[in-house]
Amino acid sequence: MSATLEQRALKRSIVVTLAVSSLGVTFGLLAGSQSILFDGVFSTIDAAMSGLALLVARLAVREASARFQHGYWHLEPLVAGLNGSILLLLCFYAFLNAVLNLMEGGRELAFDLAIAYAVVVACVCYAMVVYQRRINRHARSEFVRIDMQGWLMAALITTALLAAFVIALVLERTAWGHLTPYVDSALLVLLTLGFLPVPIGIVRRALREIFLIAPNELDREVHAAMIPVMAREGLLEYYSHVAKSGRGHFIEIHIVTTPDFAAGEGVAVMDEIREQIAAGLTPPPERRWFTVAFTADERWA
Repeated sequence: MSATLEQRALKRSIVVTLAVSSLGVTFGLLAGSQSILFDGVFSTIDAAMSGLALLVARLAVREASARFQHGYWHLEPLVAGLNGSILLLLCFYAFLNAVLNLMEGGRELAFDLAIAYAVVVACVCYAMVVYQRRINRHARSEFVRIDMQGWLMAALITTALLAAFVIALVLERTAWGHLTPYVDSALLVLLTLGFLPVPIGIVRRALREIFLIAPNELDREVHAAMIPVMAREGLLEYYSHVAKSGRGHFIEIHIVTTPDFAAGEGVAVMDEIREQIAAGLTPPPERRWFTVAFTADERWA
């Protein structure tokens, strides 16, 4: 169910993003606005990344194959990292371009077209944020969450553009009218600087998963789940290893026992311990790779 919701949300996002990007490029060229053009190009790249995310989301819910025996979860942080890196480079390029235009005296802008664009796109962006937030309450998808962040950022950017264009239109009829050619480039500088934390955050989270840095919350859960388990007679020590890659949680626990542990009870008591540990973990069974091994020789732990 969550996979279906995730894919539906991403499909609709791609369609709407393509429509918004077409508007952005068209109105940006007609109005002579770099900030609107940046918004359109950003949306185009976002649509391409959403398409890639949709492909990976479909793979991630498949069963493991002979080639990918741990499943396809590892592809998710790779795609997220690529997405964030491209957006980061786009912001950097747009920032340099805007600074160059400011140094050259700015550029004239057709404010009526720019305002019309900003009103339409802001409404669409806010509607997509509400839609994806509602969907992700059930889907709990990292891809949908990242996509929703993109729509929220786009909504805030477009709202800022709208406010600035309205103010510039008013200034055009005053003694400050000579400053209006700088409005578009100055806006683009502010937008790119304000937007930078989003792709930086996406890349940072993706790198943590690519390098398999142990997630603190999951590590604490495992240790908390092991406290009552280790109170059992015959269990001496344990070693745990956790990692997260996309929606997949990898949990490996090695328990050192006495040589005569479970004598007479056999495998049943070991399975009972596994069930006890699993009950203390929040990742659902379909999103975790869970291994509990028992040994009487600490060398194998």
